[in-house]
Amino acid sequence: MDTADSVVGIDIGSRTIALVEFGRGEVVRSELTDTTHDPLSQCNRLLSGGQPKMLYATGYGRHMLRKAYGASVLTEIKAFAIGANSINAGYPGILDVGGQDVKVIKLSDEGKVADFEMNDRCAAGTGKFLEVMAKALDYTLDEFGEAAMKAPKPSKINSMCTVFAESEVVSLIGAGEERENIAYGVHEAIAERVVAMINRVGISGDLFFAGGGARNRCLKKILEDKLRIEIFVPEDPQIVGALGAALSAP
Repeated sequence: MDTADSVVGIDIGSRTIALVEFGRGEVVRSELTDTTHDPLSQCNRLLSGGQPKMLYATGYGRHMLRKAYGASVLTEIKAFAIGANSINAGYPGILDVGGQDVKVIKLSDEGKVADFEMNDRCAAGTGKFLEVMAKALDYTLDEFGEAAMKAPKPSKINSMCTVFAESEVVSLIGAGEERENIAYGVHEAIAERVVAMINRVGISGDLFFAGGGARNRCLKKILEDKLRIEIFVPEDPQIVGALGAALSAP
């Protein structure tokens, strides 16, 4: 489909950029790419040089697209609410674990944003934190959560500062602790931080889980166990914001 006949939503995050093209009542294209050091060039490539009829941008780089393309912009909080409700409505809250932040969004009965909390001043609990810990344990990011699921005796990680937590991990390795146990301890520490955010916002009930962190089965399971809820993960959790941006068009 020619982009001139559709609405395009782009979510420009710190780690990845997601594009969703929406037309004739359905998603006709979705794509995900790394943000890199030149996010505008990445956006240009995703747009294939074309100017869509309507372009809506969200995420950290949304104002860059407003300047370059005249895109309409909206906050990530609103975009995630719209996107989540379009995929599976009725959840009282949304959790987004992205590359550089964690968002917890409380929704009203009508699906509108009622309250939210955003951890964007510290890498603790984010995708970046997971990447650093996985690397310290010599896992790929995909392997990290799966290995943690096999932990016979989880370790305890006390610090959520990325630098100090990495030092703890190195010390545990040096003490002969099993990698799987350390991996689970990292996930447990992240979950405790996320649970505290959810409780502060006052979400009661099941959750919609978005962002790259939603692909981590271990994190999902620990959160479900701690909160005693069910957590829904969409087929492609990393395009929820871009979908919401596209659907924000009047």
